[in-house]
Amino acid sequence: MLECITKVNWKKTGLFAAGVLFGTAGVKILSSKDARKVYTNCTAAALRAKDCVMKTATTIQENAEDIYAEAQQINEDRAAAEEAMTEETAEASEE
Repeated sequence: MLECITKVNWKKTGLFAAGVLFGTAGVKILSSKDARKVYTNCTAAALRAKDCVMKTATTIQENAEDIYAEAQQINEDRAAAEEAMTEETAEASEE
């Protein structure tokens, strides 16, 4: 029996025991009321940040849609002007 105890690696056993102790203490600390307040505040901050990002993304999307619509209008106006120039040139060449 004594030989069994002397063959135990006490360093590894001590590290295991310390890990169990710190793990148990860590669970107690992480589940405390103060930790819960921190988690709640961090989650609330993340939700506020999400709202801010979503508002910015919506604004950017709306501006992009406006720019796209204006660009289409410019191209339509340019095409109409070119068509009118082509018709005037055709009429002038007929005369």
